[in-house]
Amino acid sequence: MAGEKQQLDWDKIKQFSMQVSIDIGAAMLGALTYIGDRLGIFSTLAGAGAVTSAALAERTGLSERYLREWLSAMTAAGYVIYDASAKTYAMPAEHAMVLARDDSPFFAGGFIEMIVPQVSIAPKVMESFKNGRGVSQSEYPPETWEAMERSSAWMFRNQLVPKWLPAMPQVVAKLTEGGSSLDVGCGSGRAAIAIASAFPRAKVFGFDAHLGSVDRARANAKAAGLGDRIKFDLVDCTRLPAAQFDFISTFDVVHDSVDPAALLKSIRAALKPDGTYLMVEVNVSSNLEDNINPMGRLMYSISTLYCMTTSLAHGGAGIGTCMGEAKARELVGSAGFKHFRRLPIEDMFSALYEIRV
Repeated sequence: MAGEKQQLDWDKIKQFSMQVSIDIGAAMLGALTYIGDRLGIFSTLAGAGAVTSAALAERTGLSERYLREWLSAMTAAGYVIYDASAKTYAMPAEHAMVLARDDSPFFAGGFIEMIVPQVSIAPKVMESFKNGRGVSQSEYPPETWEAMERSSAWMFRNQLVPKWLPAMPQVVAKLTEGGSSLDVGCGSGRAAIAIASAFPRAKVFGFDAHLGSVDRARANAKAAGLGDRIKFDLVDCTRLPAAQFDFISTFDVVHDSVDPAALLKSIRAALKPDGTYLMVEVNVSSNLEDNINPMGRLMYSISTLYCMTTSLAHGGAGIGTCMGEAKARELVGSAGFKHFRRLPIEDMFSALYEIRV
């Protein structure tokens, strides 16, 4: 033991101890950001200017004492700015783009809402470490699906039609002429709704194996006035109807599917001969050494707590969130596709692959 103490680099131990303390603090702060998002404190603060905790309590109807402690944590984290002389708190406009503006491409509210559902499932995931199985979607809190919808809503509303589809002119032409579009693993239906809104002649479908998501999608379509334009169904997407669609899309679906090989073969068979498949996946590498960064930390954590475990729960492949382009190419080639192109679109979170027969 004495020899080991002499060999240890105590400065490195102190540095790593500080790193772990920072990460623990971030986890605890995450619980408070969840509260700030769900109670609308961030959005109220963003529009209030510089306010005291008492003034913020009046605006929100919340307890001043709790708000004061919450604001202290947000100040210590650098989320809000504190004026000690006036005892006021303010949220910079730039921070509001991340915390309070759901129309911003940097809005993190959906991911913040995921914190509590994901952490709450940790004891069940812990059991999976022992038995090698997994946690099925049915075991997650309903809030999980709302969080997922919020985390991708801006992408479908502001990226899919104006920026992503134009990179595939043949798709735009087909949909404009009244072609058929299918979103596989449609979730809450936001991609299908965006396409139906932009292409009034297109025949639009959304399939998912999760009933709760299909119900959300139908409700969202009805609210958008498109309930009669889009057909959402509960479907095993490894058994799609053959040669039916001009355009098929998946958005962060392949990496957590139970049987990605069968899914991609089914998608290939469901495309018309001149059809196009758009696979959107997380913008990370297939190699761990390339993902040793904050994005990798986030995505491997989400993978363990949701993506990988929901696949393994049904005896699936359990690929995980950090599938990367190399794995995507491998799966696509094995499914019989001949053409694979990464679209020349720079996006912080998403990698887009145009795939054709």
